Amino acid sequence: MHHLDQLENRSIHILREAYSSFRKLGMLWSIGKDSTVMLWLARKAFFGHVPFPLIHVDTTFKIPEMIAYRDRLVREWGLRLIVGTNHAALAAGDTFPSGKVDRITCCRLLKTEAMKTALAGGPGEEPFTGIIAGIRADEEGSRSKERTFSPRTRESDWDVDDQPPEFWNQYKTDFAPGTHVRIHPLLDWTELDIWEYIGREGIPTVSLYYDQGDGRRYRSLGCHPCTTPIESTAKNVQEIIAELSTGKLSGIAERSGRAQDKDDAGGLETLRRDGYM
Repeated sequence: MHHLDQLENRSIHILREAYSSFRKLGMLWSIGKDSTVMLWLARKAFFGHVPFPLIHVDTTFKIPEMIAYRDRLVREWGLRLIVGTNHAALAAGDTFPSGKVDRITCCRLLKTEAMKTALAGGPGEEPFTGIIAGIRADEEGSRSKERTFSPRTRESDWDVDDQPPEFWNQYKTDFAPGTHVRIHPLLDWTELDIWEYIGREGIPTVSLYYDQGDGRRYRSLGCHPCTTPIESTAKNVQEIIAELSTGKLSGIAERSGRAQDKDDAGGLETLRRDGYM
């Protein structure tokens, strides 16, 4: 069996296991390549239908092409979308672009707190008990410490030292009441796997990932004040696969263009322990 088929089958199994195990389930959708592959897998797992809502945390500082792409797929694929935004922080101007707070504080307010509010549900609604996220172990150091089914507290705090063991395809899905669980179907995928799968399946992706003629493209997508493109002339999926396969990007971290990682001592662990995806 081709390794992409093996990865696909495992991810679909995890998605179906999550759907059968959690009373209220949602999926985080950052609009990036990983979470869009995860969305594609969910459509495969449930025969073209996604039986849970997507949650997009909108800081209002996303690159415009990202939002246009999001809205187009929502229409074309008939998706249920919940948008989480920290309107209070924005109204107070507590953002990095305004100069009032640093990048890490801005991420905590506009991403982590907005996400926690969205996951808590609206008035009279029960909170989400399971959230599917498209993180990969090879992408960034703190993510390599995750489990496929990773428990959080009611406040979404992550205790890295207290996680259930996972052997082979045996996952713990029965947790104490009040536990919030993150589910990671792509944990064992690599960046190259993602792009090879995108190419094989013909998955639509944001145009920002490709060189538009200036010799630069985005390798990782985020808010425009804190995300920069890399030097690359890859204009399509196959050229990106060639870059990754030949080691042209070796020595350049996938998230090297994400400024908040550098401000968080070179990683995301501080933010992620507090609930960041």
